[in-house]
Amino acid sequence: MYLADAAWPDLSSYFESESIALIPLGSTEQHGPHLPEGTDHLIAEAFAREAADRTGFLRTPPVRIGVSPHHQQFPGTMSVDPPAFRDYVESFTRSLTTHGIDRVIYVNAHGGNITHLREVGRRLREDGTAFAVEWMWDESIPEQVNDVFDHNGPHGGPKETALIQHLNPDLVHEDRLEEARDTGLVEVSEDVGRVHGARTFYDSIENSENGVFGDQTGATAEIGAGLFTAASDELVALAEWLDEQPFEDLMPREHVSTRS
Repeated sequence: MYLADAAWPDLSSYFESESIALIPLGSTEQHGPHLPEGTDHLIAEAFAREAADRTGFLRTPPVRIGVSPHHQQFPGTMSVDPPAFRDYVESFTRSLTTHGIDRVIYVNAHGGNITHLREVGRRLREDGTAFAVEWMWDESIPEQVNDVFDHNGPHGGPKETALIQHLNPDLVHEDRLEEARDTGLVEVSEDVGRVHGARTFYDSIENSENGVFGDQTGATAEIGAGLFTAASDELVALAEWLDEQPFEDLMPREHVSTRS
């Protein structure tokens, strides 16, 4: 069920029987010369839609602008200050809890949002309001993602390219895939941007001229379809697992005591 399309009597019926909401979050930021700036939120919305359709759980409208200051040098990138992002997500999540939602999956497709969503989840859990967990599609199937590409990349690389080729092929500039590879950073390792163990970079442009990483030329819609199916299965399984958990088991444990 999609919250924004439903009338309130139907939503009332949902809240009487269910307590889970899927909230898609992404970004609007550069993804190289070959992918749209909406790559992350398009991916997040697709996963949330698929999981909601398969489980019957509630899907909310998406958050399409995230924390992206590290891409600000590229035209069109939009970003939200981290405190504003955290407060906004926490506020609308708390509004859902007034209707009976007490467990939330942040269906996230932007790495810059991760730590902030985890912080929001901690706040909600610590005061006993809700259990909110952040989920990233590629972290749910890491071995499969790495197995299908020789040169994977964390941003604008073959995994995101393959997904958009599958989900929104008209938005992919297929004639720019070699340019994306040749003017970006193909080989990504733990040594990139580090000096004597310190992470010395703050922005993507410091390591990649075009802001993307990996070899996009090996991506195909067929590979994207396989990744989408595999990660969707994981999201569905997570939602079903979360639905089965007693709420009290999801809350913080009591303070350790040495008293007998």
